[in-house]
Amino acid sequence: MIKMIALDLDNTLLNSKKEISPRNEAVLRKLHQQGIHVVLCTGRPINAIWPYIEQLGLTEPDDYTITFNGGLVINNRTKDHLFEMGMDKHDLAPLLHFVNAHHIPLNVLDFDQVFELNDFPGSIYRSVLKHIKFRNIKAAQLPGETFSKAVMAISPEKLTPIIKELPADLKKHYHAVQSQAMIMEFLPIGVNKAAGLKVLLKHFGDDFSNLMSFGDADNDLEMIEAARQGIVMANGLPAVKKAATAITDSNDDDGVATYCERFFATQL
Repeated sequence: MIKMIALDLDNTLLNSKKEISPRNEAVLRKLHQQGIHVVLCTGRPINAIWPYIEQLGLTEPDDYTITFNGGLVINNRTKDHLFEMGMDKHDLAPLLHFVNAHHIPLNVLDFDQVFELNDFPGSIYRSVLKHIKFRNIKAAQLPGETFSKAVMAISPEKLTPIIKELPADLKKHYHAVQSQAMIMEFLPIGVNKAAGLKVLLKHFGDDFSNLMSFGDADNDLEMIEAARQGIVMANGLPAVKKAATAITDSNDDDGVATYCERFFATQL
């Protein structure tokens, strides 16, 4: 029995205008009102997606969001952390060495703000991530605290060759995923959306057999594989589609609503 619906945002629930369509909103609101947990799963902090949370009415006491690609599970109303997992400056050292050697812009996030390293300017992350504080500092000035992830945010033309040249030992040190054409994320090993969802499902006394997930990109793969119903958008990546239990319409054709209307036909 499906008791939770997990939804990636960009290129999945959101259309190309970065909007939740009226049709998607209506379907998800009705399912939420019937007691199904609707959980947004994103690489962004909760403040950056708050308008979407309010649009869907996900502000009840038992509403949670998976943020930082699984690194933080947060209660929407209280902002209490159900689960968090990060890394320290020592963990970041191999990545900092790599970007320094290749003069690559980098952003490092804790759970509240973005440190935009100005050793090598050129990041476009400010144009991608809204409603969060940015601080310009040198890599050597990073504070000694817990970080959620590091991000390369540059044009796809510049990012693609960098990804192809990532050393094998660097990939082993992080869970490295490309969440958008212009964004490469470096997460702690073991952090992904499925890891956060596992904690949340357990919190409600459920497991992956009670989960339906929607996604399109590499950072959605684990939750697509783990869910009883792993649904990938028509615009999804080929490798992610291979893991799907079903393919739905594209994000610009209300693919989330299309599938839910069929699957939950007796409830809608």
